[in-house]
Formats: sequence, C-alpha cells, structure tokens
Amino acid sequence: MSALKVTNLSKTFLQGKSLFGPPPAKVHAVRPTNFIVEPGETLGVVGESGCGKSTLARMLVGLLEPTEGKIEIEGQALNNADPAEFGKLIQYVFQDPNSSLNPRKTIRQVMEAPLKRLHKMPKKERDDRIAEIFASVNLREEFLDRYPHEFSGGQAQRIGIARALAANPRIIILDEPVSALDVSVQAQVLNLLNDLKRQFGLTYLFITHDLAVVEAVSDRIVVLYFGAVVEIGKAESIFTTPRHPYTKLLAESAPVVGRPLTAPEQKGAELPDPLNPPSGCAFAGRCPRATDLCRTDVPDLNNMGEDQLAACHHPLEE
Repeated sequence: MSALKVTNLSKTFLQGKSLFGPPPAKVHAVRPTNFIVEPGETLGVVGESGCGKSTLARMLVGLLEPTEGKIEIEGQALNNADPAEFGKLIQYVFQDPNSSLNPRKTIRQVMEAPLKRLHKMPKKERDDRIAEIFASVNLREEFLDRYPHEFSGGQAQRIGIARALAANPRIIILDEPVSALDVSVQAQVLNLLNDLKRQFGLTYLFITHDLAVVEAVSDRIVVLYFGAVVEIGKAESIFTTPRHPYTKLLAESAPVVGRPLTAPEQKGAELPDPLNPPSGCAFAGRCPRATDLCRTDVPDLNNMGEDQLAACHHPLEE
C-alpha cells in the first residue's frame, strides 16, 4: 500500500470577483496531478517560483481545499470535513522557521498544541513526548521555556521539525526547509532530517528550488511547470538524462563550480500568463523543440523507460 496517493488533484483560484461585472477569471494554480509516494520514500518536488509547489503542499496538509481530486494516505481518503485527521497523518515544516512560530507563546506551548488538540494527551504524557522529541532533534529541554525570537534560524527550524514530529505523523511535507538557513547550517538540518526519517519511519515530500539539495536527499523527483507535472523519475537519473526540455533547462540553469554562467537555450524567459494560458503545451513558448503540435495539443505523461515519465511530444533522447 502506498504512503500517499494523489489522484487528479487540482486547485483553481477565482481572480477579480464581481457581483454585477463579468465573471471572474480562473487561475489554474495546480492542474490535475497524479503521483504516488511509497512508504519510507523521499519524493522531491522542484520547479520555478510560481509553478504551484507550495499550493500543492498546502492542499496535501489541508491548509487549502482542492478544487477537484482526491488525497489518500495509506489507503484512507482524506477531506477537509475533519482537519484533525490530516494532522494525525501528515504534517508541514515551513520555509521560514521564525515566522511559523507564534511569537507570543513559549516553545513548550507551541509543542503542546498538537498533542492537546490532535491526541488529547494528558500533561504527564505530553511532557514525556516533548522531552523525547527534543532529544531526537538535539535541543536542550531548557529551551522549552523560551520564546521564538531567542533562537537562531537553525534552532528555530529544529523546533519547527520537532513540532511536526510531536503529532506522530506518517508523512512530513518539507517546504523549502533549508533555503532560509546559512549554508553551514543547511547540511546539519539535512542530516538531521535523514536521521529522523530512519528513526521514526517517515515519508517525506521535499519541496525546493535547489537542485543540488533535492538530488542529494530524494529517491524520486517530480518536476512541475505552470501547475502541471512535466516529468517524474529517479533522482540519480532525472537531471543527468532528462527527457523533458524543461527539466534540461532547470539542470543547465543551476550554477556549478567551475562552469561559466551562461543562459541555457530557450525562446523566452517568462512563465505564461496565468490569466491567459496558452493552448497545448505550456512550455512551448520557451522550448527550442516546439512544433505546431505542441502549440495545439496538451501532452500526456508517457513512459520513457527506466521508471521515468515525461509529458512531451518531442522528448529528448536518453
């Protein structure tokens, strides 16, 4: 049984609501999306800013209600009718650790919230659970009576991870968990996440724009463009042998030590207008391989071999 299964999940926002004017425009932040995450797997999700990564993550944890589609965790279909069911099974670690913690509450109060509201745990059990979690993220118990502003970014992120673990979830969504941290701290947090995954038997969705990080921590990677999945594959091969031109563009855009900073080949540098989306493939306007077929027909995700899928009419050679 899969840890997480997403079926035709989509999110559409209405832009410019009016009582008597023209009907509001629709912005498709996430187009119908399908993927499966296996137990104990780390699935990386990458793409440019505005491609729908965070919207997808917020739907998975119940912070946004999907327009259509279904979310299943270990075969159990979830919906927003009972948000507590989300919290017991799946938790979220935010990008900015400091702003995600309530500045008016002590760390103990922050940690107690999921134990009280989700698990109705009495005080003695709460104290024992918090002590166990704090030890697992290498934080001292004396920190529990301090406030969020008293901690560095790395410490605050450990507290955010500890808060997610307190709910005893099966899956954790990591939304750019190290992008706000110093480079020297990033490795420490990534190593901690790897240790916690083994210790607690967790499954991760790791959302980031840092290709080096996602390739290092992921088992498989999903590439998003303009709200749609354009490629899925194993982490060790998806950037070395990309089949979709957009994946190749991402790989060539990432800075590498010793390689000159040159712009990769593409027709344009901007995402399409979400209020006036193009017909056919959304990447056609930037793709050097685009043909008339690409501008009229939306490509399906097709098997490219070696557990790699790509949504492209003219995929790159292996």
